[in-house]
Amino acid sequence: MGANKAEISKTILELEKSFNERWSVGDNRGYLDNYAEEVSYFDPILKELVVGRDKVIAHIDSIYSNPHIVRSEYLNPAVSVADGGDFAILAYNLNTYVLDDGNERQLRAWNATEAYRLIDGEWHIVHSHWAFTQTATAAIAS
Repeated sequence: MGANKAEISKTILELEKSFNERWSVGDNRGYLDNYAEEVSYFDPILKELVVGRDKVIAHIDSIYSNPHIVRSEYLNPAVSVADGGDFAILAYNLNTYVLDDGNERQLRAWNATEAYRLIDGEWHIVHSHWAFTQTATAAIAS
């Protein structure tokens, strides 16, 4: 019997949303506590890959402040689950919104990719890649 890919996909998406909701109100520990020891992390403000839980946490703690996000849109989520059911990759677009003089305005538009692995019965992020949705002004291949 193979892995229940639909159930795993649902679990991964629910986890991600729970981490994001905590992040949005000023609690970054959802993500940070979930990172695996060997996590690797791409951040759009860094040129290099950050590897290792302690280094990733130190980086995020050094730049994080409460974003006061009032709404998030999770667009085009796609979860690919390995046949063994112990590894999954989630990719999605995330639009975040804040209040500005009482009106909602978009704060950021992200492309997000998270690789999750089942470790000791719990899903942990082993790779995280965040990118701004629009960085180039023309279509380029390399």
